[in-house]
Parts: sequence; structure tokens; C-alpha cells
Amino acid sequence: MLRARAAGSVADRVDGLALGADDYLAKPFAYVELVARLHALARRNTSASAPAVLECCGVRLDTARRLAERDGRPLALTRKELGVLEVLLRAEGGIVTTREMLEQVWDPYLTPGTTAVKVAVYQLRKKLGSPPLIETVPRFGYRL
Repeated sequence: MLRARAAGSVADRVDGLALGADDYLAKPFAYVELVARLHALARRNTSASAPAVLECCGVRLDTARRLAERDGRPLALTRKELGVLEVLLRAEGGIVTTREMLEQVWDPYLTPGTTAVKVAVYQLRKKLGSPPLIETVPRFGYRL
């Protein structure tokens, strides 16, 4: 029989932080401390946030407003196409694998086939127009 225990020892807290946690709050805790920690985490995330507008090769993506344009021409993109474009722009010319694309744009609890990425990239290429901006890197992925 498994028995649950509160993981509040110093070793538990150190392990949690070492595994990538931003913070660790053991039970029992005071709600005012929880609220204070949440406010501190929110401040930290907004100060180091990624840029709201991404630009490269004449493509401009306003991530906050979810608007994209190429050379000043607005692009009517689906949610997935916007996600693919954002991932490629954030990679700054680096290669993005199909797996990375699936993890970042699609629901991590769903397992769509790799054709989902191919279709989204195909549609995005058509909407971006000429000259082509998205390069397929055989056996690796895509890059802008």
C-alpha cells in the first residue's frame, strides 16, 4: 500500500528546485504566503518576457495581438499557422524539428501525426507568398 506524505523536508525542497521548479511551498502554508509568492513569480515572468513583436525577412508577428504581416501585407493565419510562424521566428534562423513544433504548437496531450506539421507549414508557405521563406531541412526540420 502506498502512503502519501507531505514533501516538506529540506531535501525535498532542494530536489524540487534542482528538478526545475521555480519555487517550492510545503504544506501546511499560509495563504498570504502563497499569494505573495504568486505575485513575486508574476513579476519575475513579466520582467524577463519574450518580445511581443517578432520580425525577420519582412515578416512581422505581433504575438500579443496575434497579427502577422509580410512586407506590410496582413496575413490571415489560423491559430496553428500563427504558432508555427512564432516558433520559427523565435528560432532566429535555427532549425526547428517536427517534434519541437508538435510540442510547442499542438496540445502536448494529443499525438497528431507528423503530417499535421507538414500541412500547417504547407499552408503557411502559401500564405506567406514569394519568395519562399520557410526552408525544409531534410531529416532535421524547418527553418526561416
